[in-house]
Amino acid sequence: MASKIDEFIEENREMYIKWLTEFCKIPSVAAQNRGMEDAVSYLDDLFQKAFSLTPEKLPTAGFPVVYAELEGRSDKILSFYNHYDVQPEDPMELWNSPPFEPEIREGKIFARGVADNKGNLVARIAAIHAIKQLGMELPVDIKFIFEGEEEIGSLNLPAFAKNYAEKIHADGCVWEFGYRDADGALQVSLGVKGMLYVELSVEGANTDLHSAQGAIIESPVWKLVWALSTLKDREEKITIPGFYDDIEPITQLDEEMLANYRLDEGETLRKLDLDSFLLNLEGEQLKRKHIFEPTCNICGIVSGYIGEGTKTVLPSSAAAKLDFRLVPGQDPEKILMQLREHLNNQGFKDIKIKVTSSERAARTKPDQEIVKAMIEVAEQYSDKKPNIVPNTPGTGPMYELCQALGIPSASFGVGNFQSNNHAPNENIFVEDYIEGIKMIAALVFEFSRQFEKQGSVNR
Repeated sequence: MASKIDEFIEENREMYIKWLTEFCKIPSVAAQNRGMEDAVSYLDDLFQKAFSLTPEKLPTAGFPVVYAELEGRSDKILSFYNHYDVQPEDPMELWNSPPFEPEIREGKIFARGVADNKGNLVARIAAIHAIKQLGMELPVDIKFIFEGEEEIGSLNLPAFAKNYAEKIHADGCVWEFGYRDADGALQVSLGVKGMLYVELSVEGANTDLHSAQGAIIESPVWKLVWALSTLKDREEKITIPGFYDDIEPITQLDEEMLANYRLDEGETLRKLDLDSFLLNLEGEQLKRKHIFEPTCNICGIVSGYIGEGTKTVLPSSAAAKLDFRLVPGQDPEKILMQLREHLNNQGFKDIKIKVTSSERAARTKPDQEIVKAMIEVAEQYSDKKPNIVPNTPGTGPMYELCQALGIPSASFGVGNFQSNNHAPNENIFVEDYIEGIKMIAALVFEFSRQFEKQGSVNR
């Protein structure tokens, strides 16, 4: 069966590449409300081409969720979560070709959003299209859930999940992303870290002043720097009281997955032009910190004059953006309260906190059918053992859409270790894309077989 589907995908590879490149021409940048309606219209057309149906546009307080369902022969449901919004293309001058004019060179497709997340989105539609075009019955129900606000924090997804819990219901969810390691091994990821993203701001005088006034007028910039310095010590330990208290203990199974997780330290350092990792970590300690420990990161600081030459100024305000990457057990709302209390106790009551994004960490156990099916398919389509990642260091709205509703989720996909997500020259390999379509088609049947092994009753 698989070879027949694979042959069909190969025969129609140019059509599937065209579907993707056409989609990537649309600058669907949610942060700028640019091209979003065009992206939804394109998905309308694509579902019509692929399945002769018009997807639902489920409303949110922001951009709609594009939803479609296809019936299979069993009572099991496999869902695909993806997003149709992309990151802004800046800085333009670092792109080797226009970001919204997809170009194929050196065996890769270059375009903004091709890896994050349109390549995976279209690959999943294409896989189901191939099965249906061959006249095969889907072994399980299929649900497509495509949101338009992932790149701006999925702020409306929690409310959407509550309002449409029945539509979201599934026995397994294929999450949005997926990559290959430097050696070509496919990653199978079982979760994501959570996040609390905040902006700290402080005001001083009602106007910028001559820096000579620094002898008698308090500097908001210094106050912000002093406040930031209380959040983490030089050993990278976060010093907010209670920050680590609720972290779920690492289990024996977690330890086994960590031991088997492969991180190519040399290639990663080479790619980044670095000599060492933080704190000179390596081996098991490096992997443990990368996967299982939370972070406190300063994303940016804004204040005063940073133009050419000198300007002796005492700025009237200062602001910094921070993200806390959280692990299972940590509640972002509680972390926010702890941050507020910490700043107050350190003498920084006047520093304001604005929350931009808040998401819980999510992780799926490796004995779930969706995980076993992914590993089986990954082994079928590669001569390298898949790299099982207990949870990726990045963040997404997985908890709200899956774990909070009892839905196990995992991911693999069409990206590579140099896909340049969120950066200039974003790319995927053409062959990874085509193989990704094949693997999703195979996953649909393997997912069904995993339940049949347990005696699941068909309709």
